[in-house]
Amino acid sequence: MNFVSIVLGSKSDYEIMKHCTDTFEKFNVRYELIVSSAHRSSVRTKTYIKEAEEKGAVAFIAAAGMAAHLAGTLASITTKPVIGVPMKGGAMDGMDAMLSTVQMPAGMPVGTLALGKSGAVNAAYFTMQILAITDSELAVKLKEDRIVQAKKVETDSLEIEVLL
Repeated sequence: MNFVSIVLGSKSDYEIMKHCTDTFEKFNVRYELIVSSAHRSSVRTKTYIKEAEEKGAVAFIAAAGMAAHLAGTLASITTKPVIGVPMKGGAMDGMDAMLSTVQMPAGMPVGTLALGKSGAVNAAYFTMQILAITDSELAVKLKEDRIVQAKKVETDSLEIEVLL
């Protein structure tokens, strides 16, 4: 049973990461979601990653704010793709989380996405693009979704455009 694992550093991250789970549900992609901190529950985090891999996790998404070491911690435990979503908040309003997530040492990659809703949604899309390499049905769904997105831009434009 293949699935994507989503690990939140705090329950408060769920409000934003719900956009990620909603996107997976739209495409019928299986996922698990837990709260586990790189700092406050490091043993739980390490144990969960190992168990998730044994159950069939094919990729991990980590969402955390402030020092944001969660994605890096996951990357140090697994060789599966890790996608980091920095969360806004704290004294630097997410910039510290962004830098902590993106600045990884060579050999410990974390694909880092944007802060906020866009980052959460794109974490799902990016992960699905990885899965679509070997899942032709998902690849077709993603191509169809791109067509729908393009048509929406045209429709939106028709509602307001002024051309000479």
